[in-house]
Amino acid sequence: MKILLLGSGGREHALAWKIAQSEKCEELYVAPGNAGTGSIALQTGGTSENIAMKADDFEAVKTFCVEKGIDMVVVGPEDPLVKGIYDDMKADAKTKDIPVIGPSKAGAVLEGSKDFAKAFMMRHNIPTARYETFDGEHVQEGLAFLETLTPPYVLKADGLCAGKGVLILPTLDEAKKELQEMLGGMFGNASSRVVIEEFMSGIECSVFVLTDGDHYKILPEAKDYKRIGEGDTGLNTGGMGSVTPVPFATKEWMQKVEDRIIRPTVEGLKADGIDYKGFIFFGLINRTNTPTGEPEPYVIEYNCRMGDPETESVMLRLKSDLVDLLEGVAEGNLDQRSIAFDERAAVCVMLVSGGYPQAYQKGYPITGIPEASDAIGQSVRTVGQSVRTVVFHAGTAMKDGQVVTNGGRVIAVSSYGKDKAEALQRSFTEAQKIQFTDRYFRHDIGADL
Repeated sequence: MKILLLGSGGREHALAWKIAQSEKCEELYVAPGNAGTGSIALQTGGTSENIAMKADDFEAVKTFCVEKGIDMVVVGPEDPLVKGIYDDMKADAKTKDIPVIGPSKAGAVLEGSKDFAKAFMMRHNIPTARYETFDGEHVQEGLAFLETLTPPYVLKADGLCAGKGVLILPTLDEAKKELQEMLGGMFGNASSRVVIEEFMSGIECSVFVLTDGDHYKILPEAKDYKRIGEGDTGLNTGGMGSVTPVPFATKEWMQKVEDRIIRPTVEGLKADGIDYKGFIFFGLINRTNTPTGEPEPYVIEYNCRMGDPETESVMLRLKSDLVDLLEGVAEGNLDQRSIAFDERAAVCVMLVSGGYPQAYQKGYPITGIPEASDAIGQSVRTVGQSVRTVVFHAGTAMKDGQVVTNGGRVIAVSSYGKDKAEALQRSFTEAQKIQFTDRYFRHDIGADL
């Protein structure tokens, strides 16, 4: 099978790493890719290849698919999905028969609009926080709604903000000030509408599902860390690290998630006539301030793709053939495919550029990436014959034969361990060896668990 993977981050490198292990993948192309995705050795021989093509350049993607005889397109980031790549491929006679792993434009609105997602959850009785949505013509009503809530106050830009459009404010005065600034254009068009929610206390958890529109398979859950600073302080980022499994996500808790959230979501999409074939990311919280006082799983948000940096730990724990599962999505027989998890813990620690998530410099040389490789050519550290750590590239590029920084989040150091503590120790140790100017990472990933 010839596969085109769209995207350039750590999530896409981790997906490419897993796809390359499949006996079903003959050729793998990554567009545009990064310094880590361009030379992964495939299980079937040959190596992956980066293609200088934007993930949201639909005409270029379709032309490439036809020229190379692509059998499947896997969409990593949300942007092409929200812009409708699934629909665009289906509407073109040349590409209508090429499966796209990712939802239709209507399905991607689950991530593209917070207001749509909240209304969907209310409509299908999926547990989530009480909310109201306001635009610039209804600022006074928004300010009045804030007065009905207890602190802290949650404000969310309705549109896409690369994971940074959520504010949690401790006082009513701050919430009112920020609401007016958001509706005044703080996040551009993304905050022309703002969702105000009641605050839910508890620990967050990401749950991932693959669905063919009728059936679903639940992937390993993970917890990610959004804030730039130690102790979950400072600005929101795209994610500073992740841990899987999550201790509170017990068999009983996950059964509640499946019964109350996952199944109603998949059935709700079908009932609403929404074509959805791909990943669903459930941003959950084990809410403690529930009406009954008992901790219960609630939905914070949906994403229409895998999370980043969760993918960089989740893929380590997925023992099954990912391409086989994706084939099940494409063919509508996902229920007939098997899924199995590695029992070990896996963690990801993200190395980022100094200044991120605000202004930062690019182009700094990176040293200390391990020279040893696993069976498919990834940079690894090993113990005996077993892989201990996998280094996934995120914001990297090649310049004059040298790997250099090319983004805010630069390298994802992902490790296995018999438990969380061992896996974290390995990632922290390897993170210290990888150097670039103004490198920064959090030393407390997983500490709250």
